[in-house]
Amino acid sequence: MRPSHTQGLVLCGRIPSPSHSKCDSLHVPTPDAPSIPLPLPTPGNHRSSLHVHDLLLFCTRKEMKLLEQSGALKGSLGAEEQLALISGCSDLREAVEGTVHIQECVPENLELKQQLFAQLDQIVDGNVVLSSSSSCLLPSKLFAGLVHVRQCLVAHPVNPPYHVPLVELVPHPETAPATMDRTYALMRQIGQSPVRILKEVDGFALNRLQYALIGEAWRLVEAGIVSPGDLDLVMSDGLGLRYAFIGPLETMHLNAEGMLSYCDRYREGMKRVLKTFGPIPEFSGAVAEKVHQAMCVKVPDDPEHLAARREWRDGCLMRLAKLKGQVQPP
Repeated sequence: MRPSHTQGLVLCGRIPSPSHSKCDSLHVPTPDAPSIPLPLPTPGNHRSSLHVHDLLLFCTRKEMKLLEQSGALKGSLGAEEQLALISGCSDLREAVEGTVHIQECVPENLELKQQLFAQLDQIVDGNVVLSSSSSCLLPSKLFAGLVHVRQCLVAHPVNPPYHVPLVELVPHPETAPATMDRTYALMRQIGQSPVRILKEVDGFALNRLQYALIGEAWRLVEAGIVSPGDLDLVMSDGLGLRYAFIGPLETMHLNAEGMLSYCDRYREGMKRVLKTFGPIPEFSGAVAEKVHQAMCVKVPDDPEHLAARREWRDGCLMRLAKLKGQVQPP
């Protein structure tokens, strides 16, 4: 049984396969239980729904307790009070009853997501937002043919979402403005930083920027211009320090007497360098092996070392998030 409530969030994730008829989800009343990182199962995992719910709730409890101990817990309630508001459910109709926002969290598989939204479309009324966590699948494909398409959008979080607050809001061409507005307000309410992508584009904004950076990083390594380790330092000890607080456009604005001054001063140099950018890399073969070996020197690719490094990364992001909360621009 779920706790009694009148509104809430549902985070949906399937267990066994695209043809499975149930949705394993956690129901999170709002606004006191904020954006919790939930390790949802993947297709092919045939454990019972009860086992999955127990695992999800156990992991959530552990994570929230650690967040509370470190002073990073969001919301106005303590960890135990928030946990009392969270429940598991394996029946899709029961899971979405009385909700105002459904956040789909199944793997990045178009057919799988379409099947789930087709089921939701038959159940929900006109008052609930249907939102996908997709990182790059276009809303026009995700929500094609749905009756409630005006209530649909992508709300793409960034991992780990508890410490990296950005959420990209991407509308379907028929998404109602009120759907975008409601989701924007909800994300702000739970401590996230939503941005409006005004029309759909492959990769949205974050991944387009990320892939542009990765592409040039790969080309520089492939051409023998810089080593993989030094390339990462260019970001972590260079650009990344600025970009943690201000974006590339504000960086331009501040690095001259305003944006127009920057463009006048550096326009020709930027255009000259951009013309030298090479073709799209294959991300395979000898270069991939070279980069892999360099990364394994830093972090061996066994599960233990990778998990430890991710934990260290998340701890750094948690401390950075706390610092950003303390530093207000003039």
